Parts: sequence; structure tokens; C-alpha cells
Amino acid sequence: MEDSELHRILEAKMKKMTTTTTEASKLAGTTMVKLTEENFQAYSNASKPLLVDFWAEWCGPCKVMEPVIERLSRKYADQITFGKVNVDEEMNLSSRFQVFSIPTFMLFRGGNPIDAVIGAVGEAALEQFLKRALNGSGAYR
Repeated sequence: MEDSELHRILEAKMKKMTTTTTEASKLAGTTMVKLTEENFQAYSNASKPLLVDFWAEWCGPCKVMEPVIERLSRKYADQITFGKVNVDEEMNLSSRFQVFSIPTFMLFRGGNPIDAVIGAVGEAALEQFLKRALNGSGAYR
């Protein structure tokens, strides 16, 4: 197989994965908040903890984690606010919190980061991360 053929196949698969994930998100009834530099402080200082998903459109592992975050956002909507930061659009936010790898999931309380998970992880592991933070045992880096 030639490199051009492999490249074409990979592009087609990524496009299909992106389209499928986007369509699923629209149907999911998500409770995700798009975070920007303008609204970040208000959400991070709110009474509920804030889980931030630092992601990018081109990031394959970010796309894999999207349905996991969607499910957890519905399950924990009454206890945690779930937000997304597109690192390409909000470079100041990702820089401020030293996000060098994506996906990065960072939990905030009182405007401060209290814990983080870097990379695509299983749903059970991410849920345990949330439960630890809700129980007050999160410790940022």
C-alpha cells in the first residue's frame, strides 16, 4: 500500500470518527459548558467543583474521551460543572494552567486547580478521580 493510499484511508476514518462523535454530542443532551477566558473565572469560582476538559479538534484521544465525559457530565450534573476548553482557541487558559498534553482533565474548586488527569483514561478511572475530588482527597500535582 502506498503512503498516499494509507493517508487517504486515515483521513477518511478520522472524518467519520469526528462526524459520528459530533452527531452523538448533539443528541446526547449534554450539560457541557464551553469555557473561554471571559467566563472561566465565573465557572471556576462557583459553588460546585468544575471539571475542565482541555481538548482540540485534531486530537484523536480527545475524540475518544468525548462520550465518556458526556456520560459522566449527565451522571454528576448535580454535583460538578463540566466544561471544555479548546486549547487552540483559548491558548491563554491552557498556558496559565500549564496544559502541555491533551486531553487533560483538571478539577477546580474555589478558582484553583485541585487535581488533574492527563491522557485518555478509562471511564472507571475518570469516575474514581471525580469521586476522590468530591470526597475532598484531590491534590493538585
